[in-house]
Amino acid sequence: MATTASVDSDFIHRLAREARKAALRLAVATTAERNAVLEVLAGLLASESSSILEANHRDLEAGRSAGLSEPLLERLTLTPERLHRIGAGVKEVAALPDPLGAELHSHTRPDGLEIRKVRVPIGVIAIIYESRPNVTIDCAALCLKAGNAAILRGGKEAFHTNTALAALVSKALAENNLPETAAQLVPTTDREALHHLLKLDDLIDCVIPRGGEGLIRMVAETSTIPVIKHYKGICCLYLDHAADPEMAEAIVVNAKTQRPSVCNAAEQLLVHRGAAAALLPRIGRALATAGVELRADEEAAAILTQAGVPCRPAAPDDFRTEFLDLVLAVRLVGSLTEGIQAINTDGSHHSDAIVTSDEAAARTFLAGVDSAAVYWNASTRFTDGYEFGMGAEIGISTDKLHARGPMGLPELCSYKYHVLGHGQIRT
Repeated sequence: MATTASVDSDFIHRLAREARKAALRLAVATTAERNAVLEVLAGLLASESSSILEANHRDLEAGRSAGLSEPLLERLTLTPERLHRIGAGVKEVAALPDPLGAELHSHTRPDGLEIRKVRVPIGVIAIIYESRPNVTIDCAALCLKAGNAAILRGGKEAFHTNTALAALVSKALAENNLPETAAQLVPTTDREALHHLLKLDDLIDCVIPRGGEGLIRMVAETSTIPVIKHYKGICCLYLDHAADPEMAEAIVVNAKTQRPSVCNAAEQLLVHRGAAAALLPRIGRALATAGVELRADEEAAAILTQAGVPCRPAAPDDFRTEFLDLVLAVRLVGSLTEGIQAINTDGSHHSDAIVTSDEAAARTFLAGVDSAAVYWNASTRFTDGYEFGMGAEIGISTDKLHARGPMGLPELCSYKYHVLGHGQIRT
């Protein structure tokens, strides 16, 4: 069943119960069984590409009619190249080592009890997401590889695409004699169904929301189930006094323009006051050529204007905004310490970078910036499960408990203790 109409709470409860049963089956499935599902799924993504792109076209047409912004439409769009990349990610997940059963620690007590800490599935994971349909496959693949059942609830913008993709996951499971209910798409975009889902803490172990800040805050405030999250991606670039101009230009332009609508794109540029006259005109021109609107503080604006680079005055809120568009807030700072303080105050603890040839400054930045991923001489756009070698990611966490940064297979596991004895009793 797939519908944009509402479904009742009993249906959602049954869906979660089936996911719990499927999770118990997956927990004892072999590595070969789980990998076989992923191999079949990768093949289906290739063989059924036409029907997937047709479904995506329906969603794009509906989105344009509904007046979705260009950045949102870009996030929604699947192309043959993006679909190929999704399939490649599934194959890479299949090729990764099985995280389950890994022994994290072991020791033997004086009485001979052997205690082993072993990695196991979390159980049932619900993923709530908006318009990026690749999440349907990425999350299903990672959950299945880690032995978890997945409940997928996508946004209405990608309803037809998500339905087509989820059907392929079900087909891959069925072809390998595993429960189709191990990965289920909530077959409605009705908000009430989501509220029912978020109260099922007796059946669902974890919720991971992916999308805008409004969605994530709603999930975090509504759910009685533990939530792993990041609210927004205000990623900052700091150009140190010892930054190489050519490298700085390449990194800034890439981090802002390569894909501006994603959470690891740069939203703020901080430049050491001592290097601003040399760096800002060059980088400002490159950004303007790429169509970026610069919102600059008074000092930065003076340098840009003198160099003939268009900009507009920055409002205070611009330095705390996730634009998700070709807009960049620019300001000068007087020192590395001031830059770190500004990032920790106004950033979102997601991904931040320093460009410098001064190793001591870089080490101070890496230690001092309180973010999930901190870069030295590289673009923030690498904060991504695929780029980190995870195959795909289920999300990026800025939390500090359980998981932080891109979440791959190890972050989708918990652990249990295996205690081996030979008749010991406690006295």
